[in-house]
Formats: sequence, structure tokens, C-alpha cells
Amino acid sequence: MSRKTMLAVGLTAAMALGVTAAQAQTSTAPNTMSPNSTSQPSKMSPSSSGGAMNGGAMAGAKTAKATRAQKKFLDEAIEGDRSEVEMGKLAQKNGSADDVKQFGQTLEQDHNQHLQQVVQMAEQMGVTPPKQPNAKQKALYERLSREPGARFDTAFARAMVSDHKQDIAKYDREAKAKGPLASLAEQTIPTLRKHLQMAEAIANKGAATGSGGMSK
Repeated sequence: MSRKTMLAVGLTAAMALGVTAAQAQTSTAPNTMSPNSTSQPSKMSPSSSGGAMNGGAMAGAKTAKATRAQKKFLDEAIEGDRSEVEMGKLAQKNGSADDVKQFGQTLEQDHNQHLQQVVQMAEQMGVTPPKQPNAKQKALYERLSREPGARFDTAFARAMVSDHKQDIAKYDREAKAKGPLASLAEQTIPTLRKHLQMAEAIANKGAATGSGGMSK
């Protein structure tokens, strides 16, 4: 074999080794990077999926903004609850009969609990909850607070009969309407009916004993 032939063979062998080495480096490169490339998405996937889930849950928890009619109902419901809580406290303080005081305690507890639910619903629907009863409710409270003994019992009971009849009618209409407040209204009606029955029992007892109504 001539010297030129040997050089050509050696050069060819060297090039072949170089290509083999390059292929070996190329084939090992993905294996070296694969843990990192795989771990990066896995580290992010809980956050991204969690964010999507949280966003979906929050979207599901959001309630549509209140219509004008729904705002009116919520305002009146909150004012009514605040009024009944104060009326209940007044009955416990000024009532002369045990059943009046007990009814006052029931009013305070039930309407205070309901108030929290309605306020939360109002805030979810973009309605600013009223902070106090309306002017008519305040005036009734002031008149009742001046009634003595048995006269208070009867006047208070009659006022609660009238008030709860009106409330039941409002809640019944809302319960029949389609919207986010229908379920809340429907669940409230049994409690309002219970209050009405208690008020009617006291009012009827007062009428039977001849207790007078509210003084002028």
C-alpha cells in the first residue's frame, strides 16, 4: 500500500470517528435536557390548573348584578330585618306578658340571622345594604315605645300581624319569580308564617281580655 493510500485511509477513518462522536453527543443531548424540560411544565401545571379551577369557582360564585326590582326587594328585606330585630328587643324590654317577651326574643334571633344572609346576598349582587330601618319603621318603634304594659302587648302584636302579612306577600311574589332571590324568599316564608301565628295569638288574647290598642 502506497503512502498516499495509507493517508487517505487514515483521513477517512478519522472523519468517520468524528461523525460518530457528533452523533453520540446529539443523541445524548435530549436525554440530558429531558428532566428539566419535563419538570418545568409539571411545576407550573398545578398553578395554571389551580388558577383555572379557582377562576371557575369564583365565576360560579358570582351573582348577576341586581335589577331595580331586586334591589328594591333587598333594600326592603334588610330594612325589615333591622326593624324586626329592634322591635324584638323592645318587646323583651317593654312587654308585660311572658309570651310577648318570648315572641320578642324569637323576632330578634330569627331576623338577625336572616339579616346576615340578605346582606351577604345584597353585597354579592352589588347592592349597598341599608344601615337602619326606614322612616316609617322608626316612627312605629317610637309610638310603641311609649305604650305602657298590656297596651304595649296588644299594640305590638297587632303591628307585627300587619307587618308580617305584608312581608309574606312580598316574599311570596319573589319566590315565584325567576332569579337568584327566589330560593332565599321561599326558604324565608315558613319563618314569617310562624311569626305571624305567634303575633295573631297574642293579638287575639289581647282582644279577648279587652286590652286597648295603641294610644294617639
